[in-house]
Amino acid sequence: MMQTIINQLKRHQTFLLASHIHPDGDAIGSVLALGLALKAMGKKVQLFNPSPIPMVYRFLPSVLEIKQTLAPDVRFDVALVLDCGDIDRIGAEAVAICKRSLVINIDHHITNTRFGDLQFIDVNACATAEILYHLIQKLPVQIDCAMATAIYTGILTDTGSFRFSNTNRSAFAICEKMIGLGADPYQVAQHVYGTYSLGRIKLLNLALDSLEISPNGKLSVMTLSQRMLRETGTQAEDIDGIINYARRIEDVKVAALIHELCDNGTAPRGKTRYHVSLRSDSGVDVAKIAAQFGGGGHAEAAGFSIDTTLTDLKKQLMQLSEAFSDACEAV
Repeated sequence: MMQTIINQLKRHQTFLLASHIHPDGDAIGSVLALGLALKAMGKKVQLFNPSPIPMVYRFLPSVLEIKQTLAPDVRFDVALVLDCGDIDRIGAEAVAICKRSLVINIDHHITNTRFGDLQFIDVNACATAEILYHLIQKLPVQIDCAMATAIYTGILTDTGSFRFSNTNRSAFAICEKMIGLGADPYQVAQHVYGTYSLGRIKLLNLALDSLEISPNGKLSVMTLSQRMLRETGTQAEDIDGIINYARRIEDVKVAALIHELCDNGTAPRGKTRYHVSLRSDSGVDVAKIAAQFGGGGHAEAAGFSIDTTLTDLKKQLMQLSEAFSDACEAV
């Protein structure tokens, strides 16, 4: 299938590259790496994500070329949807354009719905950036420093700095090659992990104050509202990584971060739009939990969006925590 996709990339001239809302380092790095490779081949490329790019990733080469809006009448030969388990997660604008394009789905999430005309799904890959490294290697281009930095960032962040269980031999081997091609590990780490704004620290303080633990001690829940963002002068991008504080609590098996979204009146009356991020250790598969709510992700990192009330949402999560105990005892 990879060769079939490569043939399509060589054959066509105009491309849309898109990834999921609330993009992480792998989503952004993947879009940039393949976008730069296609441009080097002389192709016309539009990079897209419906969400603002988190500040910590704005150091990446060409990242400002990722647009948050698309002209409704624009057309592309091929729409490449990267690191995205479900096509609806790229935003309504991009989904509409995909209906007029050949859709190629490249991903590593086990919950991928296999959408699109062509799919390359490798659930054993540590990151979508790993898949794209192998793909770009087969294109008539040389991986330069910019592409290498994007690929390195994608693998670094999706493996949790090589701490998560998806870290494989390829993660280290590819990153070594990317360093040899100019990726600077120190600079990437400084941008991604080493610098926080004062507002983000204040937001973290509010998130920690909201912390709740389930009666059995296996689930931790933090809540961030639009009011908290306004009070601290922060944006949704500043939420990235805060959930890890809830996950690292002793005896906690699953952490949930509930983020109130600015739904612009799209949620049903009496309900609010929330995005829930989930993190776990190897004892609980949070991708299965997210799938119950229409979301997806990895076994140890997943998420979903839902229209509900905060009270009902917390109640549902707390009820699920009983299953966490059973799963951990079975292990």
